[in-house]
Amino acid sequence: MLNLDRIELLKGYCIEEPQNPFNYYALALEFREFEKAAAADLFNYVVTNFPNYLPVFFPAAHFFFENGDLIKAKKIFESGIELADTLQDEKAKKELTNAYQNFLFETDLD
Repeated sequence: MLNLDRIELLKGYCIEEPQNPFNYYALALEFREFEKAAAADLFNYVVTNFPNYLPVFFPAAHFFFENGDLIKAKKIFESGIELADTLQDEKAKKELTNAYQNFLFETDLD
């Protein structure tokens, strides 16, 4: 169920702090079940405009996978793994790599 108060609060934060990727990311998470187009736009916005914001890659890739955009999901997984490697975040890299391997297995993409 949509939490309209939280959504309005996050929208306000996006306006007040347009350079903070967390606000857009959190808003995408709020929308992902009920407003899929808005969630897709927000995930795309964060990945494109804040390419070093590592927390977005795992949920964004899963979102696009679950909504049938396999090519987009694959690209996001790969970009996230590359970023985690660059940032030397071994935990994130391992989580993304495992999820990516499962994604490849389930979709027969390589």
